[in-house]
Amino acid sequence: MTTVIAIDLGGTNLRAALIDSADATILAHTAVPTPVTGPSGDAITAAIIARVEALLASAPGRSVRAIGVASAGPLDLDRGRVTNSPNIAFPVVEITGPLNERFGLPVALINDARAGVLGERWAGAARGSDNVVYVTLSTGIGGGAVVNGRLLLGATGNAGEIGHIPVDTRYNLTCGCGYKGHWEAYASAKNLPGFFAAWREEAGTRDVAFDAGSTRAIFEAARDEDPVALAFMEALGQVNARGVSGVIVAYNPEIIVLDGPLARFHGDIVIRHMEPYIDRYLALPRLVVSGLGGRSPLLGAAAYALEAR
Repeated sequence: MTTVIAIDLGGTNLRAALIDSADATILAHTAVPTPVTGPSGDAITAAIIARVEALLASAPGRSVRAIGVASAGPLDLDRGRVTNSPNIAFPVVEITGPLNERFGLPVALINDARAGVLGERWAGAARGSDNVVYVTLSTGIGGGAVVNGRLLLGATGNAGEIGHIPVDTRYNLTCGCGYKGHWEAYASAKNLPGFFAAWREEAGTRDVAFDAGSTRAIFEAARDEDPVALAFMEALGQVNARGVSGVIVAYNPEIIVLDGPLARFHGDIVIRHMEPYIDRYLALPRLVVSGLGGRSPLLGAAAYALEAR
């Protein structure tokens, strides 16, 4: 059996998998919290190496063809590293050099959301589609686009940083990247409570019956039809619609696949409150929630590594 090792480096979790290159079957999987302390990004590099070693030890005798790494961006593909990611604790994380040196295998680095769209085309909701956008609503917000069957990477591999589309000047919230009004500053799992606080202050809403500092609690309150949470969902829906409207006119997809914890657990609420506000300048594509259970970036990293090899 020929396999490939895939890594998904996120701001919260570091996941790794051994994947059958023939049919996208995940043969083994391991996950740990992404390191946030240490003298440098070498702490993350070491954690990735440990995950790869564990997978290799679990599969003696199997032929591993390559290593694919999907990571939160921005990326410096020429140097094979992550640089100045607003969702990772270190300014630089070396990837391709140390992994190639340690394991002697080809190593391919790709943004996690760009990997996500490849994973959805290989084994998910976008199979058979040549025009698809993948949107992850996670610690941050990211995207990946395939247009006319081609993955868009851009000059430095960072095409699709849709979380940094400007969507608001009313609240003017500061994004983790330092700029104001970006989609990620409002609708990501990390920043959504801050948006709720700003909205609540302007609305003059004082008492709430749920934990206003928890993204999960805010969505669960909306699911329970709490009037304050539902009113906020309308404001959130407008912000999400601005981001998605930008995605539609930029890429003209036939399908948009939503992924990430917010989409997987609350995608029905997100879509219901967002869809009425999406611009109809172009035809509305299908809006679906990924059915791969968060594995899209891992599968996409594997697919990209195999293609690069």
